[in-house]
Amino acid sequence: MMRYLPNENTVFDPMTVFDDFDQDFFGGSTTMKTDIKETENDYQVKAELPGFKKDGIHLDYNNDTLRINANHDLTHEHKDEQGRVLRQERSSRNISRSFYLPGADADKIAATYDGGLLKLTLPKRAPETEDSHHIDIN
Repeated sequence: MMRYLPNENTVFDPMTVFDDFDQDFFGGSTTMKTDIKETENDYQVKAELPGFKKDGIHLDYNNDTLRINANHDLTHEHKDEQGRVLRQERSSRNISRSFYLPGADADKIAATYDGGLLKLTLPKRAPETEDSHHIDIN
C-alpha cells in the first residue's frame, strides 16, 4: 500500500509514516517474521521465509548467536511468438536476522524448511558441573 502526504484537508498522523517501511518495491516484506520459544531444554525458532528456496538459506550459530540469512533471486522473461524477449525483469531479496540464544549445543541443532517455514530446535547444553575440591587449612 502506498501512502501519500496529507493535504490541508487531511489529518496528518506522524506515527503512520513508517507503517509500510518493511515493504520492498514489489510489495513483499523485507523482514522475517520470527517466533522464538524458550523451554527448559531448548530454544524453538520458527521463521517465515515465503518464496525462498532451501539452498538460498544460510544458518550459523557462533558466540551464542543464531544467524539466519536468506537470499532470493528472481528472473522473469516475457517473449513474443517468435521467441524474442519483449521484457525481462530481475529482482533480488536478501534478509538477515540475528538472535542471541545463549547456551545452545551447536552440534545438536536441527533445522527443517517446508512451505516457506523454517523451523529450528536448539537444544541447550547440559549445565556444567564444577568440580569442588575441599582445601584443608594447615
